[in-house]
Amino acid sequence: MQQPPKLSDFQNSAQNNSQLRTLCRSGQLFRDRYRILKVLGRGGFGVTFLAQDVALPASPLCVIKQLSPKVRNPLSLERAKVRFRREARILSQLGSHSQIPMLLDYFTIKGEFFLVQEFVQGDTLAKEVRRSGTLGELQVKRFLQEILPVIHYIHHHRVIHRDIKPPNIIRCREHQRLVLIDFGAVRECLAGADETGYRAPTTQFVGTLGFAPPEQLALRPTFASDIYALGVTCLYLLTGHSPVEFEEAEAGGLLWQDRVQLSSHFSSVLAKMLKPDVQDRYQQVEEVKRALDLEPYFSSLADCLHTQPPTALGAGVDQLHPMDSYLTPIQQRAAAIRSWRSRRKAKDSSKARRGLSSSITFPL
Repeated sequence: MQQPPKLSDFQNSAQNNSQLRTLCRSGQLFRDRYRILKVLGRGGFGVTFLAQDVALPASPLCVIKQLSPKVRNPLSLERAKVRFRREARILSQLGSHSQIPMLLDYFTIKGEFFLVQEFVQGDTLAKEVRRSGTLGELQVKRFLQEILPVIHYIHHHRVIHRDIKPPNIIRCREHQRLVLIDFGAVRECLAGADETGYRAPTTQFVGTLGFAPPEQLALRPTFASDIYALGVTCLYLLTGHSPVEFEEAEAGGLLWQDRVQLSSHFSSVLAKMLKPDVQDRYQQVEEVKRALDLEPYFSSLADCLHTQPPTALGAGVDQLHPMDSYLTPIQQRAAAIRSWRSRRKAKDSSKARRGLSSSITFPL
């Protein structure tokens, strides 16, 4: 029986280009199940194929990602397999979210690693901006309100995406929902083993230059790293410019304020998302969402916090200092009683003075 062709025979190299085209056109099945249709993309970590799963009714489309580990040492490859399976199981759990592609299968073949995922039909945000132009502030806020719950979901599962950017966010053509793709966790687990088999927590950069913050470049990504990348994504949606097109400040960070016209509140939110120092940035997605949710009430909150000169001792309860609104009901009632007594005392004193003046007679 003839063995099915291996995708590794058609990796991204000049000598294999013609063979790759042959595989796509031949109709031969990979693993007796997947019909390879075309190459969707190539990168340093492998090749992504569009395929059909002929074992299922209607032969639905799927995506096969062939990941190429950076090691060939047998011991390192075995450890990479263990990490790959662990990370793939995590991705499988994440795929239960409607805005994350479902992981359909994962397997290894002779030192090669494969993920089979749901194919999301639609356009990336990068393609949308190129076709239709940049977005306004209101549209970008709506984008954040839709994508923030997805990032909160993956962070809740202790996963850092590491590669949030417009090409990795797809608007599903059928439901118009935003879908987050191409997690960096599996890529890191395959890149992070050296030939001795030792693996530090992170030993090779995973992400995209310009979208990755300084701590990620230093191989110490945190949840706040995804928030920075999301902020840079907002800049792209607002301006159509990639981060490498922005100048950098002397103290670090992108100089973007002169490129867009934003409300002061949203400008401050975006500025905090883009802080180069991770300690100055939002640490959790909930903080970003809370800041955005507060905007409709921002003016009334500012009025509540507005300070006024202290009132006179005789002021009524309706004239109390604004900070007195933070007193408990009992404290407010006590303050009102003290105010009433003060006014009554002042009134009694006034009557006494008027009575004294009327009883005094002057000689002729």
